[in-house]
Amino acid sequence: NLSDFEPRQRVAYADLPEIDRWALSQFEQLRERFVKAYDDFEFHIIFHGLQNFCAVTMSSFYLDIIKDRLYTAAGSSQERRAAQTVLYELTEGLLRLMAPVLAFTVAEAWGYLPPDPEREQDPAMAAFPAPRPEYRQPELDEKWERLILIRRELTRALEIARVNKVIGHSLEAMVTISASGELAGFLADKRQLLEDIAIVSQLEFGEISDGEVYESTELDGLRVLVSPAAGQKCERCWTRSISVGENSLHPTICERCTRVMLELEGA
Repeated sequence: NLSDFEPRQRVAYADLPEIDRWALSQFEQLRERFVKAYDDFEFHIIFHGLQNFCAVTMSSFYLDIIKDRLYTAAGSSQERRAAQTVLYELTEGLLRLMAPVLAFTVAEAWGYLPPDPEREQDPAMAAFPAPRPEYRQPELDEKWERLILIRRELTRALEIARVNKVIGHSLEAMVTISASGELAGFLADKRQLLEDIAIVSQLEFGEISDGEVYESTELDGLRVLVSPAAGQKCERCWTRSISVGENSLHPTICERCTRVMLELEGA
């Protein structure tokens, strides 16, 4: 995902989407733990920390969500460059932190990083990532901890719908969320965000009167209905959209992908 990225193309921190700033906050916490663990010779903390960060925080959450931006946004768009900015910082930073214990792996991967004349040539001589206290965002971490829990509940509802043959892939789904009390207030302005992090084609808020409703036991007042999304499958981004077929130049893709293609074609 960094093959067409150069460090000079990094997006400023203030211009990064919220989920990207959350990822950097998570990495800064990891960096702090690792530096202390090295100082204390507690290498098991580094081993378990790497495993959890790469497999859970990154692979099953952050990377899963941003792949839509990486693969379907215009190559040089700010939204794609923002994701690449974070991936670049995470990759280089992780390699620096891994170097003392995974020297050969780091040495091999180091050569694949986008060229940077300011970077050390030999990872064995590379310093640990510099502290970035501005990346630490406790309020953001707290907010996204809650969003992760909500996403987990939506994923459970999607999995039940998949087992019941209501949908296949999550992008075939339209999700209706009903929430009450304080949770409803928290979700009120996050429709698009929830649609993105749940990786579904359509999501809306509303009362649910019928259907196979999933009622959360983790979050009081959360009810979820999964149904097939309206429209046809976009062959480029795989989302279901009623806009597929509207553009005669690109009849098999959705409106969002059509805008990208027209931009690339200079139309």
